[in-house]
Amino acid sequence: MLPSHVDLVEVGPRDGLQNESALLDTATKVALVLRCMEAGLRRVEVVSFVNPARVPQMADAEGVLSSLGPSSDDVSFIGLVLNERGLQRALATEIDEVNFVVGASDGFNRANAGAAPAETMSAIEGMLAVAKREGRFTTVTISVAFGCPYDGEVALGAVVELARRAAAAGADEIALGDTIGVAVPRDVEERVAAVAAVAGAAGLRCHFHDTRNTAAANAMAALAAGVTVLDSSIGGAGGCPFAPNATGNVATEDLVYLLERQGIATGVDLEAVIDTGRWLGARLGRELPAALARAGGFPAGH
Repeated sequence: MLPSHVDLVEVGPRDGLQNESALLDTATKVALVLRCMEAGLRRVEVVSFVNPARVPQMADAEGVLSSLGPSSDDVSFIGLVLNERGLQRALATEIDEVNFVVGASDGFNRANAGAAPAETMSAIEGMLAVAKREGRFTTVTISVAFGCPYDGEVALGAVVELARRAAAAGADEIALGDTIGVAVPRDVEERVAAVAAVAGAAGLRCHFHDTRNTAAANAMAALAAGVTVLDSSIGGAGGCPFAPNATGNVATEDLVYLLERQGIATGVDLEAVIDTGRWLGARLGRELPAALARAGGFPAGH
């Protein structure tokens, strides 16, 4: 059984830009977010509150949000947070949602956050309470939930335990991230089912990178397993600075085409997203990998 509607979380302004060599200025980032909204994308991950020395592409988080102003009633802006300092910065803005990240493997989490996963999860438990008290929607993303660039295979039990702790701490949503694009549909079915069993009232979301050309198949597997919220990145831009050889998320335009042709509504204007993907590629100085940027929709103009 597939859902009749899927909510897409556009991560291009954050995940899409954080691994690009080109540094876009604040005005261009704001223009990207506005184009996402005009295309019908209603949840947009606009910034990350991380150390600018480590991720210079995200150094102007506060400037981006200040230029955007408060989100409208039907749009939600998301900011990624790794630690207490990042949370303080986030809560000093009008960001609607806070996305906390913990790696499911020791190797990745130490590269990304400088600590063991259990230590990071303990910090997140405390930060969740603060963010919720401030009225922000909260997500806990479990990175490398399907495989790690440093440690290889990731135990299902490690993912489930992090999800259990996130749910117990009151996370509104739990996201499973295939950070290096190694998952296949069987993995997705298994891990979504296992996490759903401990997620309680938390919603489930999936974040698939297309490094090995399996993201679209994994997205459909996630929907069949009951997930109704998927991440995507306009143009297929992006990757992770701490995951060697990782490429971008599944392209928003490719995913919208797949879902809409499958009879699953997204509320997203495909032609507007294709146009924005091409626009973004021109500003990044390269052709982005989205298939729809080359082939267009079908029938033509749809």
